[in-house]
Amino acid sequence: MSNPQALARRLGTFDAVVIGLGSMIGAGVFAAFTPAASAAGSGLLIGLVVAAAVAFCNATSSAQLAAAYPTSGGTYIYGRERLGPWAGYIAGWGFVIGKTASAAAMAMTFAAYAAPPGWERPVAIAAVAVLAVVNYHGVTRTAGLTRRAIPRAVGIALGITVVVYAIIAVTLLAALGPDRVAGTPTPLAAAIGGGTFAWAVPVVRGGAAVASLGALLALIAGLARTTLAMARHHDLPHWLAAVHPRYRVPHRAEAALAVLICVIVAVADLRGAIGFSSFGVLIYYLVANIAAFTQPAQDRLYPKVLQVFGALACVILVATLPPLSAGLGVLMFAAGIVLRLLRLRRWRHARARGKA
Repeated sequence: MSNPQALARRLGTFDAVVIGLGSMIGAGVFAAFTPAASAAGSGLLIGLVVAAAVAFCNATSSAQLAAAYPTSGGTYIYGRERLGPWAGYIAGWGFVIGKTASAAAMAMTFAAYAAPPGWERPVAIAAVAVLAVVNYHGVTRTAGLTRRAIPRAVGIALGITVVVYAIIAVTLLAALGPDRVAGTPTPLAAAIGGGTFAWAVPVVRGGAAVASLGALLALIAGLARTTLAMARHHDLPHWLAAVHPRYRVPHRAEAALAVLICVIVAVADLRGAIGFSSFGVLIYYLVANIAAFTQPAQDRLYPKVLQVFGALACVILVATLPPLSAGLGVLMFAAGIVLRLLRLRRWRHARARGKA
């Protein structure tokens, strides 16, 4: 009998590039330029270059680690293997809280383009609920990759993504200017609607809605797998480690995450969700860069200088986040540390009672 936890298929470089493009571009072209323009103004293109450099370092570190540890859980597993349980936990916690906020941002982006005025939050919550049900029935986007396909695909997909974002950024700045880009949650629709292609606005809105739903679907699946890995190691409540006997998905984790995403949608705005997400994800990649730096020569695919630059860039970017986003991030990580300390203390007491 085949292992129900094994990845179902293997992909070549072309397939990996396509999946990478979907993950990197996703719905970001419809949502990310608003907060980026608000923060960088006319320096948006400079910010894009910096982001591309940091993303390359982070992606190569993750690719190098994934080639050596081809298992679900991402940097939570890599951190545990290379740096110890606490480092893995910090990475996993950062991924869960950061990507949960990202999922809320994708749901809000979908609603910004698809919902009538005043109905954005209910529509976003409904989208989360529907996609959680879809994922519950076993629809995933995961796949196994060879050691050769991962690094090759990372460079190609990232290069194409940077070109796409640069073209769109130049177009938006020329059509709207940085202030108008920062002032609308639907910058692409606004740019097209103000020119001779106003007829294409419904097409852009439809494309944005579909892209947002695709990104949200992938985020829920990825979050559930990391949550499952953490629960199996008792870094999250163990009942979240359950796998549905028929659909072979971490159904309890997906249900719990869907509820949490809906709560964020109900209380946060798009810009706040993206800022908070950035804090958690940057900590996640900080651990990834440090873990990749410690890999031995036989597992090394990229020079160590990339990991050093990636780690330093993550720290600098965390320090430049809006105070509210950084403050909430610090509080959430403090809460995560306290929770793990309490769980370790309970485990030690239970073990002591068992020996007695």
